[in-house]
Amino acid sequence: MVDEPDAMSDDIMETFTAVHSLVLSTQNMEAFVDEVARLAATVIDPPASAGVMVRRDDAPVTAAASDALASRVDETQYEVGDGPCMETLRTGVVVEVKDQSADERWGSYAPRAVEHGVRSSLSLPLLVQGEPAGALNIYSGQRAGAFDGPQRKRAELFAAQASMALTLMIRQVAQAEVRRQLEQALTSRTVIDQALGILMGRERCSSEEAFALLRRHSQDTNRKLRDVAAELVTRVTGQAPSDAPSFQHVRVRARPE
Repeated sequence: MVDEPDAMSDDIMETFTAVHSLVLSTQNMEAFVDEVARLAATVIDPPASAGVMVRRDDAPVTAAASDALASRVDETQYEVGDGPCMETLRTGVVVEVKDQSADERWGSYAPRAVEHGVRSSLSLPLLVQGEPAGALNIYSGQRAGAFDGPQRKRAELFAAQASMALTLMIRQVAQAEVRRQLEQALTSRTVIDQALGILMGRERCSSEEAFALLRRHSQDTNRKLRDVAAELVTRVTGQAPSDAPSFQHVRVRARPE
């Protein structure tokens, strides 16, 4: 049996490369999903409309769309309360609509989708650690059965690559948040230490006693300890407290033999 050459042609390989390069080139999750939607629209031939649906506060929302059509069809599903993309987001199962005009699975959704110009669609889960983190939805207005044969294979391969990239992106965002929290904690500690030094010099007391004074004032005024410390440093020095240096990973070099 001869494999379908179209399934892994040069253009789809270039698209896969582009998906993974997004993890390095994009600065945030919003930019990442925007690019995923844009690339997904080019996966099938001819190009279609694509969107990424996610769940936020227990409600499905469109995180990104390649064009207005994808947004409108997603919105129709929200209004109806169900649809192929919402089913994929809920179950993590691929849902294909071969002929939108003959599909009766989601009540009034089908005729409204046809009115928007959708002939067929394919919804694929974006999985993170085996659980659906989103749904990649591709809508075709060209013909019924637009995702038959190699076209569906291309879309499924793209969704698998996008899922891996999304997993890396989530991990990267989490690491960035940890770094931000570490930097914030380090900055707060620096400001508090500056305030303690001022109190120790002014009150002729130990660091423990200075910290107790600072904490008592924080509690009495119902303000954060860092804010109280920053106010003291600014009042005494006439300048806002200096921030701590950014938190950086230290690369350990091997000693020469």
